[in-house]
Amino acid sequence: MAEKFEKLSPFHWRLSRRMHRAMKADAEIFASEDILRQALADASIEQVINVACLPGLVGNSLAMPDIHYGYGFCIGGVAAFPADNGLVLPGGVGYDINCGVRLMRSSIPLAVFKPEAENVGHAILQRVPSGLTVRSNYRLDKKGFLKIVHEGAGEIVRNFSGQAGDLDQIESRGCLPFDDPGVVSAKAFERGDSQVGSLGSGNHFIEIQAVEEIYDEAAARCFGLEKETVAVMIHSGSRGFGHQIASDYIELFRKKNLGRFKLPDPQLVHAAVDSREGRNYLQALNAAANFAWANRQLLMEEVVAIMERIFAAGRGALGLALVYDQAHNIAKFEEHLLAGKMTRLLVHRKGATRALPPGHAEIQAAYRAVGQPVLIPGSMGSRSYVLAGTVGGAAMTFSSSAHGAGRRLSRHQAVKLAAGSDVREKLKSDGILVFSFSNRALQEEIPEAYKDVDDVVEATVASGISRKVARLRPLVVIKG
Repeated sequence: MAEKFEKLSPFHWRLSRRMHRAMKADAEIFASEDILRQALADASIEQVINVACLPGLVGNSLAMPDIHYGYGFCIGGVAAFPADNGLVLPGGVGYDINCGVRLMRSSIPLAVFKPEAENVGHAILQRVPSGLTVRSNYRLDKKGFLKIVHEGAGEIVRNFSGQAGDLDQIESRGCLPFDDPGVVSAKAFERGDSQVGSLGSGNHFIEIQAVEEIYDEAAARCFGLEKETVAVMIHSGSRGFGHQIASDYIELFRKKNLGRFKLPDPQLVHAAVDSREGRNYLQALNAAANFAWANRQLLMEEVVAIMERIFAAGRGALGLALVYDQAHNIAKFEEHLLAGKMTRLLVHRKGATRALPPGHAEIQAAYRAVGQPVLIPGSMGSRSYVLAGTVGGAAMTFSSSAHGAGRRLSRHQAVKLAAGSDVREKLKSDGILVFSFSNRALQEEIPEAYKDVDDVVEATVASGISRKVARLRPLVVIKG
């Protein structure tokens, strides 16, 4: 299969639609040769090809450098359809709707933080509900929970904690339109209202990091990142609420539409955007997205309160401020330039994130000159990166970028590889303190389970999708 790909550049590959009779568009992969070989081996390339067979696809079926196998779509997949009469696919979003990453900066010097690192880690682990828990620090009645899924992060800022300026630093200001609670099942509401402000399990984390390297001084200054200071990265999503919404609509779409379409993979079952079930799913998706943005806002505020207590100073004195919050499992209506004309599309990004270029009207004024921040976390034992969107990337990928390192091993394979080893001690010897109630969770998330984030970032930058701004080194990691 590899020989069928045309090498457009060292990190950009194209499989022509002429290679497969069913393909209605080309498949494009942004990857190194090594990442491309991995994607061929784990069948995620086949998933990119399957998406290229869907009717009405605008442009090509795309995969970012973090590509690996997923449900229906590959992780790292991007696909766009006409906003008025195209398709919507739950498999193009995934089960953890609006799983995303948030970065907070500080002015806390590394030398000041290190003596308190263990205290900070223990305090976060004890305070923030994590794992598969249904525990929440916030008691909400039905009316209170509905406000959160209607208003997203704005509801947290107005009535719980946070600053109004935070909303400017969140994709879509932390809220998508939602006005029909009837499209969300009672089971989803039941799973969601007890998990507000919780971290979750799997690859979700809270990580205290050191700003280790600056590549773009102007952009880093714009984002407020200073070398040898402390930053906080949070990775979490819509928890059981989003998972139940995805499960409900995948089952509905399968019952109603699976027999009507000839699909290369039944996991690509879909609905028309203008159908009742399509409209309802998009409404429910927005509710889950709003939950996730509210959830990350609460998680950030918990960390702020802990830092304020341990360092005996307010957030202003500590320089604690939100840099950006981005979604990476979502389908959103956006406008993109096609054949010289702005066109409204429904863009699916699954394990891929938005990367708007400099000058884009949707970027908050403070960042508009340098482009949208793009956050790429590594594994719990490797560096993370801050990038920025580019004009060239906007044209190639519907303003999309990689969302992380991307898995290389399944969780079962990771546990097998880690058997007999002490993950905490190994990472501690590398200067990284890890806090978790679950040893198995740490084994599932060993650094070896992920691609080398440096390779993913190199492919992302060299292909022109985004440009490097800063590199962050993990100091304290809290896992579910």
